[in-house]
Amino acid sequence: MHPISKKDWQWCIANNSEGAGLENSSDRMAQLAIQGPKVPDTLQKLTSIPLKEIPYYTFRVGELAGEKEIIISNTGYTGAGGFELYFDPAAAGKIWQAIFEAGREYGIKPIGLGARDTLRLEMGFCLYGNELTDTTSPIEAGLGWITKFTDGKEFINRAALEKQKREGVSRKLVGFEITDRGIPRKGYEILNETGEKIGEVTSGTLSPLRKIGIGMGYVKSDYASPGSEIWINVRGRKLKALVVKPPFRKKEEKTK
Repeated sequence: MHPISKKDWQWCIANNSEGAGLENSSDRMAQLAIQGPKVPDTLQKLTSIPLKEIPYYTFRVGELAGEKEIIISNTGYTGAGGFELYFDPAAAGKIWQAIFEAGREYGIKPIGLGARDTLRLEMGFCLYGNELTDTTSPIEAGLGWITKFTDGKEFINRAALEKQKREGVSRKLVGFEITDRGIPRKGYEILNETGEKIGEVTSGTLSPLRKIGIGMGYVKSDYASPGSEIWINVRGRKLKALVVKPPFRKKEEKTK
């Protein structure tokens, strides 16, 4: 089992206060993420389920590529749209071949998690283990919009999060673009003009689209405003960067 999946499973067990029946089927489930603007046209060849009628962040269960009980989920983490499929591992080879045959006219290609990570970073999407950990909060990460403090709604750590929202936080997650030549990586120090450490990079890469170093990281709140100048310590080199508001991909670039 993937370490994060194991952690999720252990959390479910530890917080099962209602005595619900739990079953971990991770090892009996395969997944393919088919991403890009041509995905609905590609997969529609393989299923009678009207894919364009499946709202974002919802799913349907049905037949695809001749296999039954496929979870067809309108989700993904590239910012380009697409679907994630969940199914019995025994059907993986057949489904893979069917998808690549259906997508041949659109130039479909196989990619790995490295490409996914670059795409999600260009969109400014947070990733668990990087921007989100046991020591970060949704308020610090700029995700307060998913933390709804409605009356009567109880959830873990509500009191502490309400206090952060009311009083503010000492650090915030920001996006940044390096103006010097260099590539930021996870764990690099973020400095101010005098060389004082003010934060740490959580994700970084060379944007294939922009051809510049981009990244995300937590910094002291005083340096979190767009346009603020910061510096990234890249193996002893102090590279200048600007705080920007993601996504790093501009609208005109997305359509190219």
